[in-house]
Amino acid sequence: MPIRIPNELPAAKTLKDENIFIMTEQRAVTQDIRPLRILLLNLMPTKIATETQLSRLLSNTPLQVELELIAPHGHVPKNTPQEHMLAFYRHFDDVRDSNYDGLVITGAPVEHLPFEEVEYWEELCGIMEWSKSHVHSTFHICWGAQAGLYYHYGVQKYPLEEKLFGVFPHVVERKSNMLFRGSDDIFMVPHSRHTTIRREDVEKVPALKILATSPEAGIYALSTESGRQIFITGHSEYDARTLEQEYLRDRNLGKPIAVPRNYYPGDDDTLPPRVTWRSCANLLYSNWLNYFVYQTTPFDISEIQGRAER
Repeated sequence: MPIRIPNELPAAKTLKDENIFIMTEQRAVTQDIRPLRILLLNLMPTKIATETQLSRLLSNTPLQVELELIAPHGHVPKNTPQEHMLAFYRHFDDVRDSNYDGLVITGAPVEHLPFEEVEYWEELCGIMEWSKSHVHSTFHICWGAQAGLYYHYGVQKYPLEEKLFGVFPHVVERKSNMLFRGSDDIFMVPHSRHTTIRREDVEKVPALKILATSPEAGIYALSTESGRQIFITGHSEYDARTLEQEYLRDRNLGKPIAVPRNYYPGDDDTLPPRVTWRSCANLLYSNWLNYFVYQTTPFDISEIQGRAER
C-alpha cells in the first residue's frame, strides 16, 4: 500500500529503508482516487516505535492510506520528545468534526489502574463514543481493546497471577469471518499484559463474536457482526526486538520478569529471538483494511455518520 505520512516522520525513513512505498503529498493529490483516512490514537509511551510498527502493517495492501496521528490532550509522554509531539500529533478537538474510514486505538501501560482512574479516561470515552458515528471501523489493541470492551459493553478486565509474556499459538474459532481469511490453522501472536478478559463475560454480550483464541492467552480477537468494532488483545504489530526490550528493561529495574515464552530458541535469552508472527500480523491488518474498511466504507466519507452500529 502506498501510505501517506508526513515526510519528516521518523517512520518514513525506516519504511523507505525497508523498500516500503511512501507516497508524498504532491503525488497523492495527483491520483484520481480517494485514499482511506485512518486515524491513529497512540496511547503507547514509545510513540515513534508504535507509529513505525503500525505504518509498516498498514502499508501492506495496494490501497492508498492517509494516516493521521492524535494523542490525549494534556498528557505529556515521558519517552517521546515534545518537539515530535508538536510536529506530528494533534488532539481530538482538532479532528472531532471529521470522518474516518478507520481508527486504531493502541494499548497503554495503565493496566494496573481501574479504567476510571486513567488520566485521560474521560477523553478516551468521548473518542470511543464519537467513533460510533464518525468512523467506519475501529480497531482496538491490547489495553485499548479492554477499554473499548468495558466502555461499549461493560466487559471487565481481571488481573493475572503473573504477566502473560511471550509469543503464543492461536486458532481461529469463527472461520466464516473475513478478518482471518487465509490464516494458518495455528498462528503465533505476541502478548505482554497483566490483565485479561473472561470468555463467560464476553459470551453474555450478544453483539460480540469471538473470532480467535489461544489455550494459554485466552481470547485474542473478537468483533461485532459487521466489523464496525474489532478488539485484539495481543500485539501482532510488535517488532522482532520489542519483547526483548521490555524484558531487559524490567530485568534491569529489578522487577520480577520471566523470559518471554516461545520467543528465544529454547527460551534461551542469550540467543537472538525468532520472529514467528510477522506473516499473520500482515494478514490481520491487510484483511481489516480490505474487508472491513475499503470494501464497505462509503465513497462519500460524510455518509459514515448515517451508518452507526446497530
